[in-house]
Amino acid sequence: MSLGKLYGVGLGPGAADLMTLRAVKCLQSVDCIILPRRDEKSSSVSWRIAEENVGEVEGQERLYLSFPMSRDPEIIKPAWKIAFKEIHDRLLAGKDVAFMTVGDPFIYSSFIYLYEHAKEFWPDIEVETIAGVSSISAIPIVAGVPVADGQERVAIIPALYEKDDLRTILRMFDTVIFMKVSSVMPQIVEALEAENLLDCAVYVARGTMDKEKIVHDLRTIKDKKCIYFSMVVVAKKHRSGILKGKV
Repeated sequence: MSLGKLYGVGLGPGAADLMTLRAVKCLQSVDCIILPRRDEKSSSVSWRIAEENVGEVEGQERLYLSFPMSRDPEIIKPAWKIAFKEIHDRLLAGKDVAFMTVGDPFIYSSFIYLYEHAKEFWPDIEVETIAGVSSISAIPIVAGVPVADGQERVAIIPALYEKDDLRTILRMFDTVIFMKVSSVMPQIVEALEAENLLDCAVYVARGTMDKEKIVHDLRTIKDKKCIYFSMVVVAKKHRSGILKGKV
C-alpha cells in the first residue's frame, strides 16, 4: 500500500473569497481534512472559512482536533501528541490528509509544528505546502496603509515584548506590523505615545471577515479587551520610491 500525502493548506486572512483556487482544489480532493479548533466545545475557525468553497465531498473524512490556546508546553504537547498520531495513522493507511490554517502555513502558523515533525519523524511521507494570502499583506490593505516603497524597512513582530523593546523596534523600521496584539494593547499604545507615532497607527480586528473593525485612534481601545484576530499597522509614511526622487 502506498503512503498518503500530507498537505498544509493556507486559507487566507478570513474571507472565503480570498482562498486560492489551489487551496480549494486540494481540500476537495483529499481523503481527510483536519479541522483545528481551540477545544472540544469550540467550532473550527478554519472550517468556517473553507466550508463555503469546499462543500460536500462524498467519502471525505472531516476530523476535528483540539489545539489549546496556551504558551504552556505541558498543555500543548499532549494535544499535539494526539494530533500527530491521528494524522500519521491516516497517512500510513494511504490517505491524503490536509491540515488547514488561517493565513499562510509558514507565517506564525501551527502547521509549522506538523511540518517539522513530519520532516524529522516521517521521512517517507511527502509533504506539500499551499500558500495562503497572509494577514501581513491583507490587513494593511484593509487599513488603507501601503506597507513599503523604495528602501523602506519593514518589521513583522508578534507584539509580546516589553515596552522599551517595542520602542526600539518602532525607531528602527519605517513600517511595523504588530501581530498577536490582543493581550498587549496598553503596552503598544504607550510605546506609540512615547515615540509620537499614535497618528501613524491603525488597529484592525477581524480584517476581511464579518464584523471587521478599524480603529484609527488607538487611545480609545487602550484599556479594552481585543480579540485574537487583531493587528496594528504602524507606517511612518516617509515614502522613498522613485517618484519621490529616491530608490
